[in-house]
This record gives sequence, structure tokens and C-alpha cells, in this order.
Amino acid sequence: MRASGAGGQNIQKVETAVQLRFDARQSTSLPDAVRARLEQLAGHRLTNDGVIVIMAQRHRTRERNRVDALERLLALIREAATPPPPKRRPTRPTRGSKERRLDGKSQRSDTKRLRGRPDGD
Repeated sequence: MRASGAGGQNIQKVETAVQLRFDARQSTSLPDAVRARLEQLAGHRLTNDGVIVIMAQRHRTRERNRVDALERLLALIREAATPPPPKRRPTRPTRGSKERRLDGKSQRSDTKRLRGRPDGD
């Protein structure tokens, strides 16, 4: 297919753009968890039928655009294949950290209190 945008005579007469289609929903080589993450990562590139469409028109030759589209698809699949990090387990602050925090607050309040005018004893 022809690439869009500016480019003069070369872009008007040469069909260098590439459209790569990968049927993620029907692919038997992907595990279910990876397939679900892949569909989520694909975003607007995913059709209603579950086909991922990748357009490549950065380069001047069809071969380089093919390689570019394939690399982008592989990067997307690799990203979907990495499992999400485990959720954070909430922890409670230690007794020492609470005491240090309160000591710091009291020191700061003493500093600010002493900035005022002296009492007229």
C-alpha cells in the first residue's frame, strides 16, 4: 500500500507502506494470560475481531518497513509476556519510626514557638 504524507514523487509512485495483521484471539501459540494482556496493550490497534493491525511507513523501502512492523509486533508480544509485578503488601510503621517522627515535630514546634516575642516577666 502507499504511504501517506509528504514525500514528493517517490511517495506517489512507490508502494512502500506495510500493514501487518496478527490474529491474537485465534492464535494457539499464546497462553490465555498473555493473550489477554496483549489485547489490552494493543489498544486502538486491535479490531473488533481480535486482529492486531500494525502500520509501518517510516522507511523508504518496503523491506525495511516489513522488518519494522515485525519488530514492533514482537516488542508488543514480549511486553505482554512479562507478568505484572506483584501487588504491594501494606506494612505498618515501626514504633521507633513513629517516635522519631513525633520528636521531630515537637522540635520543630519548639523552634517556631521560640521565634516569637519574649514574655514580659
